[in-house]
Amino acid sequence: MFGLDIAEGVATLTLSRAPVNAISDEWMQRFNAEIDALLPRSDWKVLHFRSDQKAFCAGADISQIREFMDMPDGPDRMYAFIATIQRLYVRIEQLDRVTLAEIGGAAMGGGLELALACDLRVAATEAKLGLPEARLGLIPAAGGTQRLARLCGPSLAARIILAAEVLDGAAALESGVVQWAFPRAELAARTLEIARRIAALPVAALIASKSCMAAVREGGRGGFTDELEETRRLLRNAETRQCVDAFLSGTAAYTTRAKKGADR
Repeated sequence: MFGLDIAEGVATLTLSRAPVNAISDEWMQRFNAEIDALLPRSDWKVLHFRSDQKAFCAGADISQIREFMDMPDGPDRMYAFIATIQRLYVRIEQLDRVTLAEIGGAAMGGGLELALACDLRVAATEAKLGLPEARLGLIPAAGGTQRLARLCGPSLAARIILAAEVLDGAAALESGVVQWAFPRAELAARTLEIARRIAALPVAALIASKSCMAAVREGGRGGFTDELEETRRLLRNAETRQCVDAFLSGTAAYTTRAKKGADR
């Protein structure tokens, strides 16, 4: 169901449940196990989600939903199932490392909600993204109503959710649902380039930045104090000191060269 590869600071978790990475209880258990295995390791800064199937993730497993709906306690079963998806996605959202979703195919319902739980999203221009649950008389309850509205504003979220609209990757980029979009033929290489660029940055700065940005999700609490405290911690960090020293040395050298040029 999953494949994991770690190289150059990027942990690539490949979703590999044929044919469309449908979400089931077993799928979620294995997903959590992959995260459990990653957490003790220090050799990754970016968690890159991708798929080797025709879809990134097409949402909940229809056969499991049908099984639940045929049971006398079907609504309670569905409640527990969706709550489990919610907990997994909150776990992904709260990881202190950078998370990046590469959306090469359809990301529908719970599949898009998985991508929305990530910090960054890259889509193929040909990909299809949507939260079509209203067509079934349901709602995108694995965080979709909350994260989409927070990400691109209540007006656009209303359009996508209430009209059950499906966007292609280009429209998703224009609307702010994803941060990058490339032709499918270029997607894998361009996404890996982005992931490696992020992984080359100091990990303490990435963790601190995510911590401060998380304050935005907590209504009524500003993150300005968080910024000050994280800056204090970073200034005591050896890697930060090295980066700042290198920058200041380079600036000083540039200033000296510029001054000499002006004196001629």
